[in-house]
Amino acid sequence: MPYKEYIPERLYYNIGEVAEMLGESTSLVRFWSDTFSDFVKPERNKKGNRKFTPADVEALKKIHYLVKDKKMTLDGAAACMRSSGGKLDNNVEIIGRLRSIRESLLEISKSLSE
Repeated sequence: MPYKEYIPERLYYNIGEVAEMLGESTSLVRFWSDTFSDFVKPERNKKGNRKFTPADVEALKKIHYLVKDKKMTLDGAAACMRSSGGKLDNNVEIIGRLRSIRESLLEISKSLSE
């Protein structure tokens, strides 16, 4: 499932919006934000709800790529995020773009077959 795009002008995203962007459940996003607290540091509002910045969303995309696509363990993904730097950024961006292209092509194919 391709990553849903977000509006970069926004300062914060709630957990439901982030979960929709990643195509995952809110409970998984909550678990990852707790497990990868070195990389994802959401602020909290007065109610205690998490508010994710665009940087948090990018970190969660990297985590999603490592855990779901590369099938890494949580410890392995954390170690990779600590050591990889910019190379991982490029991979995640490329995968996201390819997923968007694939989704567009599938929609075009579906509309042509109707």
